[in-house]
Amino acid sequence: MTFAAMIGHMKDREVPQRILITGASGGLGSALARFYARPGVSLSLWGRDVPRLTDVAQACRAAGALVDVRSLDLSDVAGAVDSLNAEDNAHSVDLALFVSGLGDIRPPADKVEGADLVARLGVVNYVAPTALAAALAARMAERGQGRIVLIGSAAAFHALPFAAAYSGSKAGLARFAEALRLGVREHGVAVTLVSPGFIDTAAGRRVPGPKPLLRSPQKVAEAIARAAERRQAHVVLPWPFKILRLFDRLLPRALRERVLLGLSPPSR
Repeated sequence: MTFAAMIGHMKDREVPQRILITGASGGLGSALARFYARPGVSLSLWGRDVPRLTDVAQACRAAGALVDVRSLDLSDVAGAVDSLNAEDNAHSVDLALFVSGLGDIRPPADKVEGADLVARLGVVNYVAPTALAAALAARMAERGQGRIVLIGSAAAFHALPFAAAYSGSKAGLARFAEALRLGVREHGVAVTLVSPGFIDTAAGRRVPGPKPLLRSPQKVAEAIARAAERRQAHVVLPWPFKILRLFDRLLPRALRERVLLGLSPPSR
């Protein structure tokens, strides 16, 4: 199904009236914002890059959506939760997509990732989205309805020695998403974890190395929208990464470690 056809299909179905998207100034977040933008939909777009966030908001308004924007640093977790609570008080959020995240790898000259890098990725990739999801899930559970999407990574399936902070933070997010989903589903709240592989975004292109099965942000946004609509528990994009996940699990530890170490960038 083409991107345009998917938009038309979604128009004919019941769609959330109030949608929150964090990371809306990034490649995937902006693609999701444009996908959902249409008359009758109110978008709350959060992002760090104000000029890009402004451009995305203008495009969504041109598509007929009501849009408000918020620029904030998710490393201020308490402030982000306060902002979320204030927005939900003003207008209940029907669907939240927590897209914000940072990707990085160990510099070739370093033997171990720096403590500051580990801390930064831990807060932005795990602490902030889980705190926001928990705060919103509690509110949705009281209302008896709502949908939450957490964007993880296929890297969460593998112990990447050159990206321990990234793969570790995404692995924690994956386990949290599963636990939260089980905890709130009886209250009418759906939690979907999305584990994408390589996405052709500006941030993704800055990470060195090969990027097999690279997908466009628009295609990934379409798949995320479908998964959220179906209230799917977990979706891996694209599907061959499911095989890699199984492969990682089945390999004997010694062989798995040899493979993972072979993927590491050489030290200097």
